[in-house]
Amino acid sequence: MRTDPKEMERALLVYAHRKRARGPAAVLHVSEVMEELGELVRSAGAEVAGTILQAVDAENPATVVGKGVLERLKTEIGERKANLVVFQNLLKPKQQARLTEELEVKALDRREVILDIFAQRARTKEGKLQVELAQLSFRLGRLAGGRKELSRLGGGIGTRGPGEKKLEEDRRRIRAQIRQIGRELETVRRTRTLHYRRRREVGYPVVALVGYTNAGKSTLFNRMTGAEVYVADQLFATLDPTARKFRLPSGKEAILVDTVGFIHDLPAELRLAFLATLEGIGEADLLVHVVDGSADAMESNIAAVDDILSALSFREKPTLLAANKRDLCHPGAHVPEGGVRISARTGEGIPDLLSSIERELCLCRPEETVSTRPA
Repeated sequence: MRTDPKEMERALLVYAHRKRARGPAAVLHVSEVMEELGELVRSAGAEVAGTILQAVDAENPATVVGKGVLERLKTEIGERKANLVVFQNLLKPKQQARLTEELEVKALDRREVILDIFAQRARTKEGKLQVELAQLSFRLGRLAGGRKELSRLGGGIGTRGPGEKKLEEDRRRIRAQIRQIGRELETVRRTRTLHYRRRREVGYPVVALVGYTNAGKSTLFNRMTGAEVYVADQLFATLDPTARKFRLPSGKEAILVDTVGFIHDLPAELRLAFLATLEGIGEADLLVHVVDGSADAMESNIAAVDDILSALSFREKPTLLAANKRDLCHPGAHVPEGGVRISARTGEGIPDLLSSIERELCLCRPEETVSTRPA
């Protein structure tokens, strides 16, 4: 998102949300959505200059928002010195082009903000390949959108010539790059699968941390393993999968895997591109679902993670819920049924969590339990 590293971008956030029944639930939904969009923008390195909402029966096919809001946006851009507009709504290629022309600043949607964060955070070869795959898939979709508009005209005048030929060449080139990256990622996946098999051969069970982004998974990972995985109060602070040994209360050992954080309504292009990051979940004997116990949206965040696990056919795996950020909760804070209240930052509740993990592993793998090799 940043064009000049010395100058932070200032973004106006926009959401044309569907009209729904009045009441606290509707207000909370919009509030949660915009709070998350703001966190995404800040995580990408921009500053939130303001928020504009519009309740609509249907999106404007040309500009998403109505003419009045579009004029208000132009005014707000000048008054708030904004140089970027980020829509919660997913923009079609023609809508994006029209908005950029009308507003005279960049107009993006949340998908492009997420892609920008991924591009900034990827460190390993696999992570970078995944980012490139996601970006190419998105670009291909933009080209395909333009191609559909041409097809709608039925050919003939205005649809032939160098422009059409260039479009087809771009599509072929991007598809070739996608195939090449797919082959490279498949090699990475085979290598990782081999590593998991070797771990199983020496008796190490695998525990995977899953959860909503910024729930504190990486802080918990560091607490349990003594590792130094990057931690920040940002969305998608960790992208690259990481695995380390950790010791259970009995002195036995297991492997802990940290994974990328989940998010509401993760676009299909990103979910598919980052499936490799989540493959450690498929090899895990036990999932530890880490939730931010201090978040107002805790229940909806839990539901979002469960939805993605179900979509990836991982929902039936044994799962232990860890309600994190205990130090930020009031004493009577709600803990989901069966959950263990912890603070990854202070260490409160970690012994209870480790005992619960060992108990669950014994239920999952009664014939072999865990490795007794020294750390």
